[in-house]
Amino acid sequence: MKQPSKTGKGIKSDETLFALIETLRELDGAGVTELAEHLGVAKSTIHGHLTSMREHGFVVKRGAKYHLGLGFFDYGQYVRGQLSMFRSGMEAVDELERATGEMVWLITHENGRVMYVYGRGGQNNIDINTILGQWAYMHCNSGGKAILAHLPEREVHEIVDEHGLPAQTENTITSRDALFDELERVRERGYALNLSEDLKGIHAIGIPLTFEGEIQGALSIAGPAHRLSQERCEGRVFDQLQAATDEIELNLAYR
Repeated sequence: MKQPSKTGKGIKSDETLFALIETLRELDGAGVTELAEHLGVAKSTIHGHLTSMREHGFVVKRGAKYHLGLGFFDYGQYVRGQLSMFRSGMEAVDELERATGEMVWLITHENGRVMYVYGRGGQNNIDINTILGQWAYMHCNSGGKAILAHLPEREVHEIVDEHGLPAQTENTITSRDALFDELERVRERGYALNLSEDLKGIHAIGIPLTFEGEIQGALSIAGPAHRLSQERCEGRVFDQLQAATDEIELNLAYR
């Protein structure tokens, strides 16, 4: 049974609302009774939240089940559109996908995690819409490591304290010392690698995007390990990625 947060740091009704939203997503829609049982909250409370959300377009009812509504998409599009790196980087991502044939991602960070804000799938049978908008841990993501390497050390410690270093594969960095050693290497060479650290069989390389001395996010290329080898990452692909990064940072300067 999922319970609303009990940290005491927020307003109880808000915590219930956010838990309800998360549960509707996890269950891919549910009825009032199922939601009440899942959250351990009175049905009247659940119904009240759903009624308000439906009136504002954040919930839609299909049959006996409630689902998240397009109101979230509207706000999500607005938030993404406010990102300068998104507006400045779309064309470069498209060009880089055509040049490499691999997945290309614009990645940004918030509250200690990274999110895929724009991408192209390359020559892969992957629906990138299942990845766009997803959160990822920073320590096992090429773009995440590229960003971490350019954050203040104090902030990196705070991120590790909050999110930990969970192992995604046997190649994931899981110790603080190893992570800081890796971030030093990232700064020295100018790029970060993900060699099956997040998903087995997937390699990626990421380069930080900076503007006026501040880290904006990262640009990364990912693909099957047999095709996107470490040697290829550090050779031609790095050169292509660096050129695209330079283009995006130039766009940031003149937009």
